[in-house]
Amino acid sequence: MSPVKRPGRAGHYVRQPAGYEAFIPEAYPPTDLALSAGLLGLLSKADREVGRLVGASEILPNPDLFVRMYVRREAVLSSQIEGTQASLMDVLEYEAMRAKGERRIDVQEVSNYVSALRYGLRRVSSLPLSLRLIREIHSRLMRGVRGGDPTKTPGEFRRSQNWVAGPSPTTARYVPPPVTELDRVLGEFEGALHDQAPYPVLVNVGLAHAQFETIHPFLDGNGRMGRLLVTFLLCQYGILHEPLLYLSIYFKQNREEYYDRLQAVRDLGDWEGWLSFFLEGVATVAKEATDTARAIVRLREQLRDDIPQQLGRRVGNGLRLLDWLFTHPVVSVKLVEKMLEISQPAALALVNAFQVASILREVTGMRRNRIFEFRDYLKLFEERDQRT
Repeated sequence: MSPVKRPGRAGHYVRQPAGYEAFIPEAYPPTDLALSAGLLGLLSKADREVGRLVGASEILPNPDLFVRMYVRREAVLSSQIEGTQASLMDVLEYEAMRAKGERRIDVQEVSNYVSALRYGLRRVSSLPLSLRLIREIHSRLMRGVRGGDPTKTPGEFRRSQNWVAGPSPTTARYVPPPVTELDRVLGEFEGALHDQAPYPVLVNVGLAHAQFETIHPFLDGNGRMGRLLVTFLLCQYGILHEPLLYLSIYFKQNREEYYDRLQAVRDLGDWEGWLSFFLEGVATVAKEATDTARAIVRLREQLRDDIPQQLGRRVGNGLRLLDWLFTHPVVSVKLVEKMLEISQPAALALVNAFQVASILREVTGMRRNRIFEFRDYLKLFEERDQRT
């Protein structure tokens, strides 16, 4: 059997009455994957790195020190792949009550992603992922944003043709299955979500992401929803106990290959090429996340050792603020006052002391409505090629 790069293996194109060709997927999941030595080696590498990540997360005094920021970074990066301009700092400043008006809609898209992720994780902790749950999550994802236009039916599978990359289906790079095929292909997709056989879990997760993007069941938000599915499935299948692994940074840094690999599944039946790319991404991102988790522990221990000498009588509130900064690394004096339940003068004095200790840095240059960032912590979540 020689299944690699065989046109028609994953599906075929059928000309539609309007003149364009839409993709009709074959039965899913594929039953003829070639798990070569090279692919199995990548699978072993990915499994090993995910295991190291789970182990590293267990040394965190509080997993939320890691998870909360990773969720936000994932939301930003996944949204940026779709053209959203909001940065991680935009989102954190918005949460610290200093939203940038011109980016309000973009920040809303990222906030919706965080909300959809949290909602989905709560639901899959007790119920298996289903088409109904996917629609519920999509509704939260697209609520009140540009793609949340009611005419685009957020939370409902499409009832008209969509397409990818192009002004019309006749010039598009890819045209997903027509509406008449959706019941069949979505039914097969849901069935496969509930049956992990016959492949290893990470292979099943990679297949699911590619097939979801091929089906493109919504009029908008398919890319973000498909990337969310990766996290949900990793948690549902028991690979992760916390949402620790996010692939959007890898997909963003390798955007052209990401789209090319997905298209090669449709055009050439190259499931194995996609899985090689996907598993390499899992290993790469898991290793980076492990390094970040360990760096967080080192930073926290160092600062907890230094603070008693630097803050004197404010040490109690200083340690409380430090722990809080690991989940809210951009703050205002008013926010510190509220979260620590202390007076405004006490909050101001504490923030000033953290500036002197080089833990916080003021970023607005203003005398009023100032915002402060926990820079050493934020640097751990920047893209690798941007780190200094």
